[in-house]
This record gives sequence, C-alpha cells and structure tokens, in this order.
Amino acid sequence: MKILVTGSAGFIGFHTSRRLLEDGYEVIGLDNINDYYDVKLKRDRLKILKEYDLFSFYENNLEDKAAVDHLFKKEKPQRVIHLAAQAGVRYSIQHPEVYIQSNIVGTFNILEACRHNAVEHLVYASTSSAYGLNTKYPFSVHDSVSHPVSLYGATKIANELMAHSYSHLYGLPTTGLRFFTVYGPWGRPDMALFLFTKAILASQPIDVYNKGDMVRDFTYIDDIVEGVSRIIKKAPVSNPEWFGNTPDPASSSAPYRVYNIGSNAPVPLMDYIREIEKNLRMEAKLNLMPMQDGDFHKSHADVEDLMRDFDYTPKWNIKAGIQSFIEWYVDYYKVSLPTR
Repeated sequence: MKILVTGSAGFIGFHTSRRLLEDGYEVIGLDNINDYYDVKLKRDRLKILKEYDLFSFYENNLEDKAAVDHLFKKEKPQRVIHLAAQAGVRYSIQHPEVYIQSNIVGTFNILEACRHNAVEHLVYASTSSAYGLNTKYPFSVHDSVSHPVSLYGATKIANELMAHSYSHLYGLPTTGLRFFTVYGPWGRPDMALFLFTKAILASQPIDVYNKGDMVRDFTYIDDIVEGVSRIIKKAPVSNPEWFGNTPDPASSSAPYRVYNIGSNAPVPLMDYIREIEKNLRMEAKLNLMPMQDGDFHKSHADVEDLMRDFDYTPKWNIKAGIQSFIEWYVDYYKVSLPTR
C-alpha cells in the first residue's frame, strides 16, 4: 500500500512515516520545510526517512493546489495521513492569516485531491484545542465543540466540518484525530517540554502560565503513532445508529469519524516540571505568568471510542516519556548533564 503523509518532516509526521516504513508501507512525504522552527531539525528528521528505500519526498506548500494535484496524479496514494498544518495556539494570535492559508486552504486542497483520485481513507490531524470553553471532563468526541478560544482551534474544527461535507457529498472516508499535548524525542522546539529543557540547562527561567495551575493530558509520541497506524488500516463506515434529530458529533450517516488520542491520565503541570528537573538534575527557575489568551486550564481525553474500535491502549507515562525525551535531547544537542 502507498500512503501519503503530509507534514512528514514535522514531529508527528516524521514518527508516523518511520513507523509505516518499518511496517513495510511505501510512504510519500510532503512538507514545505518552513522556518516556524529550526529547519535543521526538520532536515535531520528527513535524513533518517530518506534512508528507507520505500520513502520518497516532495517539498511543496499545501496551499499550492497545482503542486498538490500533480503529486496525487503522479503518485496515486491509496491512503492519506494529513498532518501538515500551522500549529501553535499563541502563534495564531500574532499571525492569524498563516492559519487560514495552511489549515483551511491547505486542507481544502487535500480534500479535493482525495476526492478526485479515489483515495480510500483520509486520516487528518485535529486537536484538543477544539474543546475551547468546554469544562465537562474528560473531553468527549460526542460533545459539541462550538466554542473555540483560539483561531488555531477554530481552524481545526473547520477541518472536521470540511471533512464531513466531503464524506457526505462524495463518500470519501475521513477520520479526524484530536491529539492531546504530544511530546517525545524529535519534538517541536516551541512546545513546553523542549522549551523547559533548553531553558533549565541554560540556567534561564521558564515561563509557567496560570502560575502553574494547569493540567494536561500529556501524550507520548509512540502512543500517538500506534493509534494512527491502527486507524489508517480501517476506513470508517456509516453509523447505522446515527439520527439527525439527535446528531452525534463523532460519527455520521456518512463514512466519517472523529476520535481523541490522549493518555487519559492528566498530569498537573508542576508535576511535569518536577519530572524534567529530576531527569536534568537541575532545578527550574520559575517565571510565574497569568493565563494566556487562547489557552485553557485543563485537558483530559476520553479515549473509550478508540479503545473499543481499535483495541488501543496508551502505554506511556510521563516518567518514562520525559526520560526518553531527555536522553534524545542530550544526544542530539551534545549536552552534558550535571553529575549527581
């Protein structure tokens, strides 16, 4: 089987592509290698993927419809994992236009290409940020997500709605995955674990929002990839128990599904920071900040649907996950940790 992975030089895209290649799939990678964060990190991820004979790569923008259409016509992928997007809640406040182009226009181009090239299954990235003002925990895909608190979250909800319209109109099977605070080796430098590790090692203060009173469903990258690798094999079908007078947001009369992928084990932010300190053998200097616009106090993923439909069980806790990240970070950046 030939699978197209958009965002293949990105954090989740890299790990997903490598897992698929290890499993014997042919993988077509697509990424624009933008400078949102360190391009060298993206190139180094790609270097690893290019060692596989079954990997080929295209450097293009999703917003370039002609380039996307050409790729689909040439490569004829049977399935698509669409992970490319402009990420980041805070960045969306300063640069909203980037999110419209990448997340809305780019996803539209992928949907159109899937429609016109008989793609068997489109799996695409959504986000826990979709839950916005929701405070019913754990967050469930069966609850409404009509009150996002960031443009990033709004664009991802829009992606889910766009996908449903293509599932309904054209019978395109689509599965949306709401990722919950993904972390691990080769992670994004703009995310908390990476930022905290870098600052602590440099004896610089770390910005801790809402004065540390936050809870996150931190999800290790291997658990994410395990879920994606299972889901891509099984295209959704119409839910025979779906009714318009009691519409379930997570399914449809069309071949459409939405799932959470999280650890289902939320952790206080300060416990997460203490685990980083333990691994670095250094104490963090805390710069306690107010809650940021677009952020929310707590996330907690209900993953019962994923467990039921794909026999999925998250396996990693933060103790093992943070240790794995720190080991990678120390090796990649050639850092020496303090002796005990």
